[in-house]
Amino acid sequence: MKNLILLILGLSWQVLVFAQTKEGVITYEVKMNLHRRIPKEQQEMKNMIPEFRISQTQLFFNQTTSLYKNLEEPEEDEESDNGGGVTMRFTRPQNEFYFDFGQKRKVEMRDFMSKKFLIEDSIKNIPWKLVDETQTIQGYTCKKATYYNEERKQNLMAWYAEKIPLMSGPEAINTLPGMILALDINEGEIVITAKKVEVRPLQKNELKVPNEGKKITAAEFKKLVDEQMKQMGGNGTRIIRH
Repeated sequence: MKNLILLILGLSWQVLVFAQTKEGVITYEVKMNLHRRIPKEQQEMKNMIPEFRISQTQLFFNQTTSLYKNLEEPEEDEESDNGGGVTMRFTRPQNEFYFDFGQKRKVEMRDFMSKKFLIEDSIKNIPWKLVDETQTIQGYTCKKATYYNEERKQNLMAWYAEKIPLMSGPEAINTLPGMILALDINEGEIVITAKKVEVRPLQKNELKVPNEGKKITAAEFKKLVDEQMKQMGGNGTRIIRH
């Protein structure tokens, strides 16, 4: 009887925690299909690199704000075996995405070509289409939503948990009525899935506003990236970034 009471109390505490998930850390697995990112005119490169690259990220959150960033991992280099002099470098930019939903403010630190840029803007709602489907992710019942980003030519499919009452998620994808625990970009090109949800008080400096880098507008940063990609078009080195 004592063991039964303890089991019931344990389950009741777990239900209470899940019902009041207002602060904690989510660890995601990011699975990127590298072959899908290779241009059609360079398909021979598929024989030189693995099909998938898997990494991890974390999202720190409380009731009104969140910070999404990479877990520290070493960079990887892959060199061609055919003597063609082609080097493939897999780098993870140290991007950080901070959102203050109470103030409708976001701050992004973007790492591009070994330089850091700081972009501040207002949070814009994504016009999601809510779908009547559910699945369970890390013990949370998640609902489905979809959206097509015309500017980036991206199909987004998200699964969000209403019991984590913050409209945040991985990368800069958010504004659903609950935390996004899984995200599929372009039908498998990038799949981001929560592998651990820790409900706990945040430590000092775990959730702070990014402050490194040159201040720049979103439009200026996009122009910079587009110009750099054009310059790298005919290079013998290809840099794949996420």
